[in-house]
Amino acid sequence: MDPHQQILGLYVSISDKTGEMVEAARASDWDRLVALELDCRGLTDQLRRADSARAEGKHFTERKFELLRKALADDAKVRECTEPWMHQLTQYLGSARQQQRLQGAYEASPSG
Repeated sequence: MDPHQQILGLYVSISDKTGEMVEAARASDWDRLVALELDCRGLTDQLRRADSARAEGKHFTERKFELLRKALADDAKVRECTEPWMHQLTQYLGSARQQQRLQGAYEASPSG
């Protein structure tokens, strides 16, 4: 296979995977999102190994950047979906820590 086609194929696979990540995030399917993120990371690692600094044609470069822009836009959409959930989780964990401190204070008090 032509190295340029192999590299573009990896970019397409990453683009497809980030699209799936958006779907999983919108569906609040966090387990699937994590699995897809791991898949995407593996593809990115493959891409780093395959994509060297060789002379590239205009079409190849334009297609790469088109796919990169889509992946970055998908990443932003995933963050839009996950940030409210992460905020809720942070609030919950903070509340749980506060409850533990209060419980510990009451258990440690001489009258308790």
